[in-house]
Amino acid sequence: MTAEPATNSGDAAYDIVILGGGSGGYACALRAAELGLRVALVERDKLGGTCLHRGCIPTKALLHAAEVADTTREAGRFGIRASLDGIDLGAVSAYRDSVVSRLYKGLQGLVASRSIDLVQGVGRLSSASTVTVEDRVLTGRHIVLATGSYARTLPGIEIAGRIMTSDQALELDQIPRRVIVLGGGVIGVEFASVFRSFGAEVTIVEALPRLVAAEDPAVSTTLERAFRKRKIGFRTGTMVESATQDDAEVQVHLEGGESLTADLLLVAVGRGPVTDGLGYAECGLTLDRGYVITDENCRTGVDGVYAVGDIVPGLQLAHRGFAQGIFVAEEIAGLSPTPIVESSIPRVTYCEPEIASVGLTETQAREQHAEVETYEYNLGGNGKSQILGTAGFVKLVRIADGPVVGVHMVGSRMGEQIGEAQLIVGWEATPEDVSVHIHAHPTQNEALGEAHLALAGKPLHAHN
Repeated sequence: MTAEPATNSGDAAYDIVILGGGSGGYACALRAAELGLRVALVERDKLGGTCLHRGCIPTKALLHAAEVADTTREAGRFGIRASLDGIDLGAVSAYRDSVVSRLYKGLQGLVASRSIDLVQGVGRLSSASTVTVEDRVLTGRHIVLATGSYARTLPGIEIAGRIMTSDQALELDQIPRRVIVLGGGVIGVEFASVFRSFGAEVTIVEALPRLVAAEDPAVSTTLERAFRKRKIGFRTGTMVESATQDDAEVQVHLEGGESLTADLLLVAVGRGPVTDGLGYAECGLTLDRGYVITDENCRTGVDGVYAVGDIVPGLQLAHRGFAQGIFVAEEIAGLSPTPIVESSIPRVTYCEPEIASVGLTETQAREQHAEVETYEYNLGGNGKSQILGTAGFVKLVRIADGPVVGVHMVGSRMGEQIGEAQLIVGWEATPEDVSVHIHAHPTQNEALGEAHLALAGKPLHAHN
């Protein structure tokens, strides 16, 4: 099914004008063009946004290089004689950039092939139906805001020199000897993992009581145990007051008078919405701490204006942006798509060991439901995990005698199992539903199957 194109006259008349060419923006543009809508896509920097150029892709390339370093360093465990002679950060950067470049060229080709008008420049919402890009006005029946996010810092901590965010850390040309990571969330633990694999001494400072505090507590406990084994230091429940630096080092001043010293301070305290100065409030949109408030259909409350991705409160994940962008394109085209359920969006943290989860934590489930059952399957019983030499678990959270509402996994490569986990939670499957399906042996995917077998009351390689 395709929609009728706009009948507006003039050069700048579109069905949709999209402000921001990152994950949510370009996904919306591609799907809308596929449905026969005339689309303008405004991007001030590079098509693909943070995820492609400064986030998901380059950081995961670094994490893969870190995995190769660890595998080489530990080759003797598997009977392979190998030695790690060092890390050539310039060559690692060239590898990372080559991955980004190939994907960027592919995305540019896709956008061009769909006859999307890509408008380069700084755009601003000037009315409910117009976006101004410098001296040009783009008019659309619908406007989609997808301006993304930026790396935050804290009061008293200026980003400069030895104090940097993930944006600057990606441009390092040498490996620091000592690193302090401010923030124990997703970005913080991923970069801590990379720096440690590359040979740096790493200390994480986190204000909350545990690392990856948004995850199930059992996940935090297992990650902290693994980080201790890897000699990654961390200080939880610790507030930072300020940071100073000189030519030789950076000093991080903690609450209570203690200071830590390192060669580099990575500030990883989350990302904020890019909405300031873009005309959103002036056009009547409701903002909360800079985030654009929408309903479940991504509508802003101003007729014809939608918002997607990191500027909307919720999980700041590229695949959430993709899904919302596609949803809005189909909504505008009149397809009546099903609204996205936030709790069914999968989450993966690509440190070593990996964390993968979807749905409710045990705590959240107990707050929402009268009776809850849980089960943890230890990867010690999984053949492929033992071949890989990884530890961890698969934890299931279900409503008593009902569906599985949460799946939480820790272990090398466990992010690859999140697809089936999402289907289980999204389709409200019970352990009994899943237990009849055969999981190939020996795979790590089998661990997910074994956990459901056990919770269904028929454990195989596990205790009930």
